[in-house]
Amino acid sequence: MAKRALIVDDSASMRQMVGFTLESAGFEVIQGINGEDAIDALKAAGKVDVIVTDLNMPIMDGLAFIKEVRKMPSAAFTPILMLTTESGEDRKMQAKEAGATGWIVKPFQPEVLLKVIQKVMPS
Repeated sequence: MAKRALIVDDSASMRQMVGFTLESAGFEVIQGINGEDAIDALKAAGKVDVIVTDLNMPIMDGLAFIKEVRKMPSAAFTPILMLTTESGEDRKMQAKEAGATGWIVKPFQPEVLLKVIQKVMPS
């Protein structure tokens, strides 16, 4: 069974780039255009192996999304990576406190994203 990833970003081109990277590595990819949409997608999917989310999105931002995901029994321990243009330490701490597993700054290198995912995903 393929590993499943949820990508959450309001940028269609970013979802496409991350999706292509993960699909090339054998992942089945589910997408959300903001946190609220991604919560619905995650509920429909049941379970994913890793989540990659943006920070700044309309309707529900990445921090609020992570907090909601961590309340879900099926995703309470799912690795969540924040993929964002922001690199401030205060934002990183907020994300960590919300429940993020890691942080990658855009623009990203596909091989770096895959290495980080391998590192945070249970084998």
